[in-house]
Amino acid sequence: MMNGAEKSDSAAVAMKPANKAGQPGAERVEPRAGTEGNTGRPHTCRTQGRESVSRRLDRVRQAARRQKKAKFTALLHYVNTDRLKEAFLALKRRAAPGVDGVRWQDYEADLESNLRDLHDRVHRGAYRAQPVRRQYIPKPDGTQRPLGIAALEDKIVQRAVVTVLNAIYEADFLGFSYGFRPGRGPHDALDALCVAIGKTPVNWILDTDIRGFFDSVSQEWLIRFLEHRIGDQRIIRLVLKWFKAGVLDAGEWSVSEDGTPQGAVISPLLANVYLHYVFDLWANQWRRREASGRVIVVRYADDIVVGFEHASDARRFWDAMRVRFEQFGLELHGDKTRLLEFGRYAAARRRRRGLGKPETFNFLGFTFICGRTRQGAFQLQRKSRRDRMRTKLREVKAALRRRTHASIPAQGRWLQAVVTGYYAYHAVPTNHRALGAFRHHVIDLWRQALRRRSQKDRMTWDRLRPLAAVWLPRPRILHPWPERRFAVTHPR
Repeated sequence: MMNGAEKSDSAAVAMKPANKAGQPGAERVEPRAGTEGNTGRPHTCRTQGRESVSRRLDRVRQAARRQKKAKFTALLHYVNTDRLKEAFLALKRRAAPGVDGVRWQDYEADLESNLRDLHDRVHRGAYRAQPVRRQYIPKPDGTQRPLGIAALEDKIVQRAVVTVLNAIYEADFLGFSYGFRPGRGPHDALDALCVAIGKTPVNWILDTDIRGFFDSVSQEWLIRFLEHRIGDQRIIRLVLKWFKAGVLDAGEWSVSEDGTPQGAVISPLLANVYLHYVFDLWANQWRRREASGRVIVVRYADDIVVGFEHASDARRFWDAMRVRFEQFGLELHGDKTRLLEFGRYAAARRRRRGLGKPETFNFLGFTFICGRTRQGAFQLQRKSRRDRMRTKLREVKAALRRRTHASIPAQGRWLQAVVTGYYAYHAVPTNHRALGAFRHHVIDLWRQALRRRSQKDRMTWDRLRPLAAVWLPRPRILHPWPERRFAVTHPR
């Protein structure tokens, strides 16, 4: 499995791993207090041999934590039929099919036989990746985002490989990386950013945007980065097969030397590996050696926010980051990447210079604002992005038109699910007014939809308010203040 003495070390390990094994803190470079629990072992179904599917990777996790430069040379045998079955059951049942046209229910009809055949082909080298079917989804700015839909068997193998590689890379990824990692989500990144701005002397924010990141990733560099830790060439060949499978766009097949297919199961992990070497390690070293003041970093996939105490540090970092990215085929978006004065003292400083209010920036669906409490103290406020809200309301309007002749209870149940789902993500402190605005617009769209059912129907607000009270939950804050949750997640 590993080179040198690592084989004997891993074989000799028989003791229970430390609590919270494999779960780094919010900032890898900062010391953390001990925590209780065993989140390093996720709850999974037991196999027939009464051995946890995840537990088989424990020695890999432990070795990856102990030996930061070790190469793992025998990984494919972890992609067994149990792990393939686990990957299959984790897929979405109603997902659109790929170029093979096979749906989840079709594959499940003879699951055991299909998985044994797939396992045999993967280990014999006879497995062939199929092209990714490309579709386009609208973005809030009016452009189209390319989305790749992989074939079902490709999804299964990719998810199984991701599970194995996560056991290694979760020991390597830094604490300020939050995107698409086990046990981490967007609200963890939002909490970390809020706490950092509130507790650290941050006066400047560098809001970055990478132009066409998933299409610009250099496959050659990515393979070189993977080979730092992955010595099993069978895993590397699998990744190359997914790259070379190409894309089927409107019946035309094409293959590129750059990029990873958006929508593929393995793409988020590959993106994290790429940015780990291109940005994370470099940024962590830069703030240690080059910065004259405090620097904070939060990255969620290709969304990066960097905070600085001094403007001079921010400008030097921006210039160095631009050069660093160019070396690896990436480019900062000239119009969307910007440096803005932000933080506890930004409003007072700008007022003394005769300037307006501090600018705002967007991150993970929220607009960050330098606000004030009722007592006049600084308060970092988050509000739902207006463009994202408008996009969601347009989707609701189109869906209501398709449900025009459904019964009112059916429409109410569907709208209840929509509003509840929106609250689940956006119901953060300081965002109550935006939640109320979203609910108001949904009610108005419902009123318009009901009035279209008949030319004689005059659905008024007075008639609709009782229905809205029954079906649409009123806005309320569901998430705690960032400081509370961050303190629980990362106790010091």
